[in-house]
Amino acid sequence: MSAKPFHLAWFLQGSSVQAWGEPWTGHIGTTWEQPELFLDMARSLERACFDYILLEDSSYVGESYGGSTEVYLKNGIAVPRQDPSVVAALMTQVTSRIGIVPTFGTYAYPPYLLARLMATLDQVSGGRAGWNMVTGSSDFAAMNFGMSGMPEHDLRYDMADEYIDVVSKLWASWQPGAIIADRKSGVLVDPTKVHAVNHEGKFFRTRGPLNSGPAPQGQPVIAQAGGSPRGREFAARHADTIVAHPKGVDGMKAYRDDVRRRMAACGRNPDDCKVLFLVNPIFGETDAEAQERLRLRKLRAEATLAQRLAHVGKVMNIDFGKMDLDAPIPDSLTTNGHQQTLEQLKAMAKGRTLRQTMNEHNVTALSCELVGTIESVAAQMGEVMAEVGGDGFLFSMPNVNRRTLAEIEDGLVPALQDRGLIRTAYAHKQFRDNLLEY
Repeated sequence: MSAKPFHLAWFLQGSSVQAWGEPWTGHIGTTWEQPELFLDMARSLERACFDYILLEDSSYVGESYGGSTEVYLKNGIAVPRQDPSVVAALMTQVTSRIGIVPTFGTYAYPPYLLARLMATLDQVSGGRAGWNMVTGSSDFAAMNFGMSGMPEHDLRYDMADEYIDVVSKLWASWQPGAIIADRKSGVLVDPTKVHAVNHEGKFFRTRGPLNSGPAPQGQPVIAQAGGSPRGREFAARHADTIVAHPKGVDGMKAYRDDVRRRMAACGRNPDDCKVLFLVNPIFGETDAEAQERLRLRKLRAEATLAQRLAHVGKVMNIDFGKMDLDAPIPDSLTTNGHQQTLEQLKAMAKGRTLRQTMNEHNVTALSCELVGTIESVAAQMGEVMAEVGGDGFLFSMPNVNRRTLAEIEDGLVPALQDRGLIRTAYAHKQFRDNLLEY
């Protein structure tokens, strides 16, 4: 029985200083303003036939840990962050097939502005743009845009449902064939195929039509990371690809099955949305070398516990600096931020202390552990996907540099291709078509 191929993508943690303080990052502290690393990355991953690069983003300097920006600024934790639209646009110009997916929050962009921006990215990329749609989670981010704080978690998704409706109408305001470009008649655009939107809803109002012209894909590919029940419902209704990180093979399968059931209930074909699971493989020339690299990573994690707590606390709006490291995580702990991350942390704890829990959290794995030689990791990936049922993996490496890119492009990818687990060439020019190829 031939193996079913799966998809690959990369979750790039921001578009500025990568892996500050980590080995093999060279002079990143002084060269980050120029995007050569990211352009090299786009070229490398396109040669490796990845489906897309997702550019994670945040629009504020963290201060959840200890009520101060100090630990974030000193250690380069999610700061600086360049505007992802600029880096994404540059990436599209050095590639021709791979999808480029910047992150934009619905709280920060009026629907018209977002629809116009994404239509433009889709145009300049030749139909390879995606939008990682986030509703926001931080009150600090909200304050940067004149708000007093973020709306309640589920309300944010109610607002996002209407937001998606509005931008979809704006993208559809130009019908197929609207651009005639007939030099003999002198007509550029058929006015009968461009329509106003005139949306007036509970949360948003816009007139339309877009003045940017149509998006080559009709509308950009929509990525989403629904983890909570409300988030899963939203992703099942709207997403073309989902960023997921449930723990363990059983959790991965249960998550995918749940989302696919929700899609079917919405009247969608479950095969039209690809669920990609976050992973962080560790390679070695031998299995023993890979295990040694894992051991060193765990030691480093223990030595940088405060920074890791600051990072996790940032996305959950929780000040872990106030908590006793050698006491269990309180069951009463709640968040208006990333709810799935908190629930996973509690599930991992199982009576262990905060220190013990964090020494395991995301050190060896995100969804599943992948440690070994190139060949053994490739085999592990095939086995995991066979058990889960699909649809692929999203690499989230803590130490992005040219060495890790080479390990993927020149090591892991050929091993996966030899097994028939991933494509050896793109079949289509546009992002959505490649995503739906299998």
